[in-house]
Amino acid sequence: MSGDLLSARDLEVTFAGRHGKPDAKGVDGVDLDIASGEILALVGESGCGKTTLARTLLGLERPSAGQVAYDGSGLDYRNGAMRAYRRRVQLILQDPTGALNPRHSVYESVAEGIRIHKLVERNRRDGRSVTEADLVAEALSQAGMRPPERFYLSYPHELSGGQRQRVVIAGALALKPEVLIADEPVSSLDASIRGEILALLLKLREELGLSVLVVTHDLGLAWNIADRIAVMYLGRIVEVGDTEEVLSAPKHPYTRALLSVVPEIDQLEPIVLAGETPDPARIPRGCRFHPRCPALLQGEAATAGVEGDCRTKSLPVLDATGDHRAACWLPGRLGPQ
Repeated sequence: MSGDLLSARDLEVTFAGRHGKPDAKGVDGVDLDIASGEILALVGESGCGKTTLARTLLGLERPSAGQVAYDGSGLDYRNGAMRAYRRRVQLILQDPTGALNPRHSVYESVAEGIRIHKLVERNRRDGRSVTEADLVAEALSQAGMRPPERFYLSYPHELSGGQRQRVVIAGALALKPEVLIADEPVSSLDASIRGEILALLLKLREELGLSVLVVTHDLGLAWNIADRIAVMYLGRIVEVGDTEEVLSAPKHPYTRALLSVVPEIDQLEPIVLAGETPDPARIPRGCRFHPRCPALLQGEAATAGVEGDCRTKSLPVLDATGDHRAACWLPGRLGPQ
C-alpha cells in the first residue's frame, strides 16, 4: 500500500425534511481513508448510512459539509471532471440482475462504458492500437469469463447469478479504474458462489493493484476479504482498525453485538440489541448508541463511572489514521482517554 487514494474529512450529508419534519443526517461527521491497494470493509446494519457514504465517495451525493478527496485533491463536481473521476472510481451494485439491461448482450453491457468514455479514441491518442473488442475481451477475462468470446452474444437471463455479477465487474474493469466500491457484492448470490466472487476481488487487488471499498452488513464477509474494517452506526464510524484486531478484540459494544451473530464465530454469546436504530433526524444526545447499548443497560457503564457521559456527552469523530480505535466512553475503549 502506498498512500491514501480516496479519503473523506469531516463529511456530512443532510437530507431536507419534508412536511415539517426535521432534517436527517445520513452521514454525520466521518473521516475515512482508503489506501492504494487496500480492501476496506464498511460494516453496519441497514439504515446506518453506509450506502449514503459510499454514494458520496462516488460523487453521486454532494456533501453538506466536509470534503471527499481523490489522490490528494478535493472532488470537482463539474460535469467533465466528475465524468473523469467516475471512470477511475467504479461502482459494483449488489443486484446484477437489476444492474444489467435485459435487452443488452454481454458484449453490449461491457462495451457501454467504453463507448461513453471514448476509451478506444483515448488509447489511440496515447499511441496504442486497440479495438473495442480488445477492451471487452480483456475485461471479461479479468472478471473470470473465459474464453470471453463464448459469452459475447449471451443475455443476462441466460447466465447464472455468479456470471451476471462477473459481467457487472467486467463492465467496471473495462474503464481501468483504480478504486472499486462494491455495495453488498455477494448478498444476492448463492452461498456456493459467494466465495468465488470474493476470491475474484482479492485476485483483482493482487493483479491490478485496485483499491476496494466493500459495503456490507456481514462481518463474516469482511473477515474473509478486508485488510481493515470501519464499523458504522447512525451516520458515524464507531470503530475502525485492522480486520484481525477489530474482529478478535472488538472495543465497541455495537461491533461486539454484530460479531456475536456471525455463524462462523462461536466464542461469543449472541447479543440481542434493544429496539431499532434511531431516526437519523432525531439523533440521541451523548453516545448515539446508548439507547441500545448492552454495556449501559446491563450496568457496565455505571460500574465504570461513565454512565452520565454515555447519556449526555458527545463523542469526537474518529480520526481516519492510526491504530485500532473506537468511539466509546468505557475506559480503555476510546483513544483520547
